[in-house]
Amino acid sequence: MTNDSKEALILIDIQNDYFAHGAMALQGSLEASICAAKILNEFRAHKNKVIHVQHIATRPSATFFLPDTRGAEIHENVKPLADEKVIVKHYPNSFIGTELYELLTQEKIEKVVICGMMTHMCVDATVRAAKDYGFNVAVISDACATKDLIFNQKTVKAAEIQNSFMAAFSYYYAEVVTSEEFLNHQ
Repeated sequence: MTNDSKEALILIDIQNDYFAHGAMALQGSLEASICAAKILNEFRAHKNKVIHVQHIATRPSATFFLPDTRGAEIHENVKPLADEKVIVKHYPNSFIGTELYELLTQEKIEKVVICGMMTHMCVDATVRAAKDYGFNVAVISDACATKDLIFNQKTVKAAEIQNSFMAAFSYYYAEVVTSEEFLNHQ
């Protein structure tokens, strides 16, 4: 990775509500944030584009990421620097209703590297949209987190969800690698 590469790091919703004692705690969020921080530090070291995406709830029935709450703040492990872009979104897809696409195209970004939360929701929507917009996509699998879900009155474990989404991404939408694999190939 060099500072003239056409890569951008997108950190999606790594916010306090997804951590222990948050309003929507995910499994493995702390570990995922630590892996995301390693990728973030690499991008910073090479002065490559970093974009933080922060979800702020606007639905009246929302229970997390409420405006002006500590839970909606970006977690300290990946806290934005003053010169890093923070994009506020209100939908799972980080491109909907935001300037993300315009920013990436203005910067002539060709590849996006994605870390974030929740794998089955906002990461999924953003990865697929990025590919549909023509970007090459890499997903850092251990820098993403999700939670158990209920389907047909059965619990689907977070690890199963994580593996299923990573497998689906790797079929067409993204190169899926661990943080160590990514850093070792830079």
